[in-house]
Amino acid sequence: MGSPPFHLAFPVNDLEQTRRFYVDVLGCGVGRENERWIDFDFHGHQITAHLSRDKETALPTNPVDGSDIPVRHFGAVLEWDAWEALSDRIAASGGRFAIAPRIRFAGQVGEQGTFFVTDPSGNYLEFKAFRDPARLFATE
Repeated sequence: MGSPPFHLAFPVNDLEQTRRFYVDVLGCGVGRENERWIDFDFHGHQITAHLSRDKETALPTNPVDGSDIPVRHFGAVLEWDAWEALSDRIAASGGRFAIAPRIRFAGQVGEQGTFFVTDPSGNYLEFKAFRDPARLFATE
């Protein structure tokens, strides 16, 4: 049996824009919902977009292998072919990458494909893939 699914709740400022992005661009399914929140099937995990009118200031970043990575972000680790297909799907939809698809930590144990996008509310999402999935948590 695989790992149990996780749950993540996050703020958004427009539920319909959020629905279009997560369903039409990222390919997520929709679960339960009401006028203040929507559950999405995010690669087998439950994420919930909650309507919030609070605006946050600029998010802090950390330098990681030549990119300024937003400290607050979430995402999924995909199989390599699925990662490439999602990257192509986002590009074909006219979506913009916050950090374009690239290979991070090239030639190192943590080598991975990665890209970042933002949803309509400015939440950062990272999608990554490892050619060797056994290296997800490898340190040497």
